[in-house]
Amino acid sequence: MKKFVACLLFLLTAIVVPAANADLKEAKPTYELLAEQGFATAQVALGSMYAKGEGVPQNYKIAAKWFRLAAEQGNADAQYLLGARYIEGTGVRQDYTIAKKWLLLAAEQGNAYAQFSLGAMYVNGEGVLQNYKMAHMYFNISAANGHDQGGKFRNRIADLMTTQQIADAQQMAKH
Repeated sequence: MKKFVACLLFLLTAIVVPAANADLKEAKPTYELLAEQGFATAQVALGSMYAKGEGVPQNYKIAAKWFRLAAEQGNADAQYLLGARYIEGTGVRQDYTIAKKWLLLAAEQGNAYAQFSLGAMYVNGEGVLQNYKMAHMYFNISAANGHDQGGKFRNRIADLMTTQQIADAQQMAKH
């Protein structure tokens, strides 16, 4: 019952409290209480507050801590956000291998931002061998899942590929 009430309180806070900095400052104790109780959505919200410095002093290490806790529970948004921290090296040591791990987990759950980020990793050869087919595939999937830049980047990569490579990438995206 206590968890139900806490969850209800969180949902009401998320609906009622506008995203103004002062309001987030007031909401922080509620987010912290729920995050400490293991609610992944509250952990992501708190991590985002610390990452952006909204309602709290900006602190990338604390943001990464909350993202990791939610990511370990399987939260796709947290997995993407943690992967992004590892790409950027904000709050954690830059590590493309760890970034890829978290981004893959989020991408498998349909997170378009993670799919786009994986495409970028394959274009740039960051933590992976440069592979335009894989980049095309991930950009294509991210576009299908609503990422506004996915189609644009897929088309740019296609200009560097053979017709067969594009066909292979499109087939891979279907699976």
